[in-house]
Amino acid sequence: MEVILKQDIKHLGEKDDIVTVKPGYGRNYLIPQGFANLATPSAKKVLAENIKQAQFKQEKIKKDATELADKLESIKLTIGAKAGESGKIFGKVNSIQIAEALKTQGYDVDRRRITFETEPKTVGEYIANLNLHKEVKVQIPFEVVAE
Repeated sequence: MEVILKQDIKHLGEKDDIVTVKPGYGRNYLIPQGFANLATPSAKKVLAENIKQAQFKQEKIKKDATELADKLESIKLTIGAKAGESGKIFGKVNSIQIAEALKTQGYDVDRRRITFETEPKTVGEYIANLNLHKEVKVQIPFEVVAE
C-alpha cells in the first residue's frame, strides 16, 4: 500500500514522501491518525504540483535573502548604550537594538534572525550574525559606544 506522508515520521520518511507500507499499518494507524493520505493517482498529481510551487517560493525567498545579504555586507553599525566609567554597559545590547539600527538604515530584518558570537556587555566592537535563510548568512560588525 502506498501512502503520502503529511509529516516527518521517524524510520519511515519525511513530509511529502510517497512510501510503501503494509496495508494494516497504513489503514489502521497512519491514515486515521492523520499522518498520511492514500497515494491515489490524483493525490500524486496534487503532490507534484504542491512541491513545484513550494520550490518556486523557496527559490524566490532565497534570491531575496541573497540580495539583502549583498547589501548588508558593507554596513557597520554604531549602537549607543549607557555605560559606566570602566566601559561596562548597563544591561546588554540585544537583537532588538540591532534590528532597529538596521531599520533606520532602511533594512527590515526580523530580530529573531540575529545572533551574536559573544554577548556585548562592554563598550567595543562585536559581530552580529544574521540568518536570512537556511543557506544565506551574513555577518555585520557593530560598535557599542557609551552615550
